[in-house]
Amino acid sequence: MLLASSCTWQLSLFIPEGVPPPAGDPVPPVDTHAAGRPADQLREWAEKRSQVLEIPVVALEAYAYAARVAEVENPKCHIAWTTLAGIGQVESHHGTYRGATLAPNGDVSPPIRGVRLDGSGDNLRIVGDDDGTDADGGLARAMGPMQFIPETWRLYGVDANNDGIVSPDNIDDAALSAAGYLCWRGKDLATPRGWITALRAYNNSGVYARAVRDWATAYAKGRPL
Repeated sequence: MLLASSCTWQLSLFIPEGVPPPAGDPVPPVDTHAAGRPADQLREWAEKRSQVLEIPVVALEAYAYAARVAEVENPKCHIAWTTLAGIGQVESHHGTYRGATLAPNGDVSPPIRGVRLDGSGDNLRIVGDDDGTDADGGLARAMGPMQFIPETWRLYGVDANNDGIVSPDNIDDAALSAAGYLCWRGKDLATPRGWITALRAYNNSGVYARAVRDWATAYAKGRPL
């Protein structure tokens, strides 16, 4: 996940067909101030869909809960769980990349780290100074199931599972933080421009945005790609 340093790219932003992707099955109401892990309220909803979508129950709960919280806290945003699930799939296979597993509280183990952001390829060069730092070069790596860079996590990271820890390696925290970031960047994700603006701020790649669109659209239809 990259922080855009300039908004000039938005002036000629290309909007592909099929955005925003469909919102998918509605998420039932939840108590956003519930004790314990609030996303557990969506266990029955997630269990009914997990196997056919090939999304772990814990991850699906996290995406749906994040979308519900966004609806309550920022009703003009209209972010859908399908978009968050599309990002989670593209970034980390829902927290299972390279054999990682999800604990019942949403923790991902072992932690997922991206490539060193050294400026090669299509990546920016980003110096890190915390858990995302590459020890042999001081260069940041994207962190966790939603692949936040350290700077962005410091600004947008939240504790979604009420464990008192704000962790990019917890899918509840990461999904809700991603929802907040996307809403802030895209404003209204029910519009084509709002959705693509948010996705290109998250990762400034047309290929990436189209991949998320395709996965989100498939999830809305009740299947994986």
